[in-house]
Amino acid sequence: MRPVADVVPQRLRIERGLNMQVSVETTEGLERKLTIAIPGDRVDTAVNARLQEAAQTIRLNGFRQGKVPLKVVKNKFGKGVRQEVVGELMNQTYFEAIAQESLKPAGQPQIEPTSIDEGKDVEFVAVFEVYPEIELPDFAAIKAERLVAEVSDNDIDEMIETLRKQRQTWMPVARAAADGDMVNIDYVGKKEGEEFQGGKAAGQNLVLGSERMIPGFENGVIGKAAGDEFTLQLKFPDEYHGEELAGAAVEFELKLNTVSEQSLPQVNEDFFKSFGVEEGGMEAFRKEISNNMQREMKSASRNKLKTTLTDALISGMEVAIPVALMSNEIYQLKHQTVQQMGGGQGFDPQNMPDDLFKEQAKRRVTLGLILGEVISQQSIQADAGKVRAAVEEIAATYESPEEVVKWYYSNEEQLKGIESSVIEDKVFDFIIEQAEVSDKEVSYQDVIKPESQGSDADESA
Repeated sequence: MRPVADVVPQRLRIERGLNMQVSVETTEGLERKLTIAIPGDRVDTAVNARLQEAAQTIRLNGFRQGKVPLKVVKNKFGKGVRQEVVGELMNQTYFEAIAQESLKPAGQPQIEPTSIDEGKDVEFVAVFEVYPEIELPDFAAIKAERLVAEVSDNDIDEMIETLRKQRQTWMPVARAAADGDMVNIDYVGKKEGEEFQGGKAAGQNLVLGSERMIPGFENGVIGKAAGDEFTLQLKFPDEYHGEELAGAAVEFELKLNTVSEQSLPQVNEDFFKSFGVEEGGMEAFRKEISNNMQREMKSASRNKLKTTLTDALISGMEVAIPVALMSNEIYQLKHQTVQQMGGGQGFDPQNMPDDLFKEQAKRRVTLGLILGEVISQQSIQADAGKVRAAVEEIAATYESPEEVVKWYYSNEEQLKGIESSVIEDKVFDFIIEQAEVSDKEVSYQDVIKPESQGSDADESA
């Protein structure tokens, strides 16, 4: 005999628009309790339609296919069919009810049947949260500064030096190590004569002056030559993240394997070509750098303005936040944190405490709700022209812009990300037009300097 799932079609064949009784109760805050009663005849009609359809395809011993009496089908499969139909009807009528009552659920409902006996009306309760009503502030009352700057020749010179350092190589030298050199070392760290966890390495490269190690370690290597073996008496900082080592006196036994000095590439035609500038020499190279710096500065200035506006919006509003949205945002932040830390193979992000992410999650959800209300009220959409312009602006920073544009338009998920960004930009354009925004002239470095707090605006629309 074939299982019920195989003999009974999964598509629910019922008439839509039949009567149902719906009541809505506000239990607490944003939580709503929806009580729905589905008339018994609606359930019976759906069950009978499903059984009749099954009777046309079912195979039972003693009967030809399509000739099994409905009574036999009902006796064998009626209970299972009824459970399936009731489940589908509860799901269907839930969506009918929230549409009828103009409710906007935030998250999945908790559905609990209260009466599913045969011959009676089916009743169930759905408990869920709704999105809060957002009363937008007076954007004209918001004051903000927009940072503006010019890219000077000195800024371009500094960028060229930065690019040279990105292409640097290291050449072994037969001299004592100096600040800025890269050394290759073996070391063993000990506390009270015992090795401590994480304090041992072999063949590790270290740039002196990078401050990767605890205070005194890198200075202790300066002046030593390849082949030297020595011991450093040091102390871990009192605020060190590992409690067992915080403020502890330790010693490191080191062996210096090699010393290498930095070798920067010459600023010549080969250097220009390595950055995609095939013709025009130094003039074309500096122009390309200037264009890229202008784009970076424009983006940084706008992001800082968006952060300022975000702070003003959030500080000036009290928004009731659905628990479901907070939980989902915390979940996302945990996973993002683990990815930023290198993937955390074998580590479950959910083991991290929720409290670490509550403030950031609250900020991002609040901003998302505010921007969402602006989008709704202003009917903001991403038009194709702006999406194309955004893709082309990103592509312009690559050596083969045409290939980048093709890649975006062949990748639906990435293109949706651009569309969301365009919508967000239009939202902030609207807010900026309404707000009192003044320009403040600063240096290029001041504009691109990272903010102490990351912008949530880029991730909330």
